[in-house]
Amino acid sequence: MGATPLVWGMTIALIVALLAFDYFFHVRQAHIPTLREAAIWSSIYVGFAIMFGVTVWIFGGHQMGVEFFAGYVTEKALSVDNLFVFLIIMSSFKVPRADQQKVLLFGITFAIVARTGFIVIGAALLDNFAFLFYIFGLFLIVTAGRLLTPGDESDDADNITVRLAKKVIPATDHYDGDKLFTIENGKKVMTPMLLVMVAIGGTDLLFALDSIPAIFGLTQNVFIVFTATVFSLLGLRQLYFLIDGLLDRLVYLSFGLAAILGFIGVKLILHALHENSLPFINNGEHVNVVEVPTSISLAVIVGVLVITVIASLISPAGKALTIVGDLRRCSESYLDTRFSDETEERERLWNRIIENESKLGSVEPKYFGGPGELWELEQLLQQAYALHERYSRT
Repeated sequence: MGATPLVWGMTIALIVALLAFDYFFHVRQAHIPTLREAAIWSSIYVGFAIMFGVTVWIFGGHQMGVEFFAGYVTEKALSVDNLFVFLIIMSSFKVPRADQQKVLLFGITFAIVARTGFIVIGAALLDNFAFLFYIFGLFLIVTAGRLLTPGDESDDADNITVRLAKKVIPATDHYDGDKLFTIENGKKVMTPMLLVMVAIGGTDLLFALDSIPAIFGLTQNVFIVFTATVFSLLGLRQLYFLIDGLLDRLVYLSFGLAAILGFIGVKLILHALHENSLPFINNGEHVNVVEVPTSISLAVIVGVLVITVIASLISPAGKALTIVGDLRRCSESYLDTRFSDETEERERLWNRIIENESKLGSVEPKYFGGPGELWELEQLLQQAYALHERYSRT
């Protein structure tokens, strides 16, 4: 299992304590985290991961240390990509910004539980059926190709788990604070808060299908796989609010992730060939191929991510899509009273609208989308201005 029972127990106790602290001191009371708060706590959680990795390096040796950091960086990058879908889901359900923290923490907790199950099953299967390395490798290569293909994720909020939940339990369209159930016309019904949690939980299961094979491509040490995965998820809530508004700017992130997953997929296949036992490949004998050391894998992963982020930040497309995307989201939120019922939040949204609108002159027309999308954006802005006028008169 990669570590002694005592080490496993101490690690799990630490993770449970961090989750409990997050719930009781951060999300129990609904509020909108400031940029400073998000930055501080994101740094703290990254610091925890680094200290844990250094501890693993000291007591577990060089190989385990490198494997942890390679797995952590890969899983963290995949988690950032997941934030795009979380953003779409919460926007679709119009989750009040003050309650988004609780939704994210549920998603993180569910992801930890679900991925732990996948890790245990994956480790058992790989230990007994080495040919699965071929399947995992091919799956990651196919996933890399899928990331390079434009897709429409806008229907994630109405996935099969949500539709099933709506059929089983009556639901209302109105939030009641952060309650999962409320009373409507004398009957107990689900609120959209429970539905959005179901949507994120169902989506987390799909994310696990990508992330778990990826980290098994870097290490088969179950303890490293588990801890790198969990520490990459801890702090994801704070990171969401820290980079909110900048997600659109990471226009090349999918290319970077595709390169990383493709690289790990090839690495898995090379490992499968080295451990080959399939009779129709080299008569069931091991194939003498070069295996990629984990230290080189870590260098490749970090290098690809650095290039991807820098290219996105300096790209005209990234800058333009940041402005247009943030303007659209802020306008939609401003028009929904569930987002803007608090004066402070309303002012924040309005200031973001004015700031982004002033930058529209620098955006090339091609970044607005088609004529229909440009018309929709203009209508949103007109409605936002009209509503701001009404607010100003009250």
